[in-house]
Amino acid sequence: MRVLVIGATGFVGGAVARHLGTEGHVVTGLARSDDAVKTLTAQGIRVLRGDLDTGVAEADAVVFAAQPAPDVEQAMVTELLDAVAGTGKTFVFTSGSGVHLQRTAGAWSEDSFAEDDPFTVEPLAAGRLAAEDAVRAAAGRGVRAMVVRPGLIWGPGDHGHVPMIYQSVARTGAACYVGDGLNTYSHVHVADVARLFASVLANGTAGALYHAVAGETPNRWIAEAVARDVGCPTRSLTPGEAVTVWGEFGALVLGASSRGRAPRSRAELGWRPEHTDMLTMIGEPRLRELAAA
Repeated sequence: MRVLVIGATGFVGGAVARHLGTEGHVVTGLARSDDAVKTLTAQGIRVLRGDLDTGVAEADAVVFAAQPAPDVEQAMVTELLDAVAGTGKTFVFTSGSGVHLQRTAGAWSEDSFAEDDPFTVEPLAAGRLAAEDAVRAAAGRGVRAMVVRPGLIWGPGDHGHVPMIYQSVARTGAACYVGDGLNTYSHVHVADVARLFASVLANGTAGALYHAVAGETPNRWIAEAVARDVGCPTRSLTPGEAVTVWGEFGALVLGASSRGRAPRSRAELGWRPEHTDMLTMIGEPRLRELAAA
């Protein structure tokens, strides 16, 4: 299959593009700068330099794995869906579990969402949910359109909760969490996300939503593991204090809960994550450097 990956220079899109290449797909990445061209070329990914219309026309499938601003994302998705309407081509949109994020201020939430469970959308992610809905509705417009919604994605080079808690050591002298620190994001390794995308391209159902979830680790457990690794105390922060450590958005994320399940991915596609313990990252040199910065 000829696959155009939008966002192929990013953390998730790059992993997806590389994995699809190993499975025999002809993968092209969209590049908008000289640095992006160098990155894609070094990874053996074909380069599309800015001419999106041509890239879509030549592709059998489009994977949208970019992370632009919400208004830009909606506009790009609308334009791409219009371009492939009536063609029967495959379009896969990358969302995230932030759509059902709950602001718990560090408290645990019993709520856990499967692919089509109802939920109250996080206001900041309303645009992302609207993009999801538009993609799934495109199945009625002659597009094999699907959504992949991963949990917190971790792996080499990530910028998620574990790196953020290492960073808190450099800023406060302690491994920090918010409130009780029992809030948790369901998580998944980036390599397992890439394998799910391959399964969706091969066997996914038009109009479907697929979760990628492999495990859960409360933030206080992460902080305790970081503290053991670098030899520092842990510290509970109020939401206001968290803003001074991680900024407003970081404090929101570190104080929230976003739990999910992936029954459709497992039952329909046979997807099984191979990496289930996010704490295996603890002790990586790149992370220790964040604590010492």
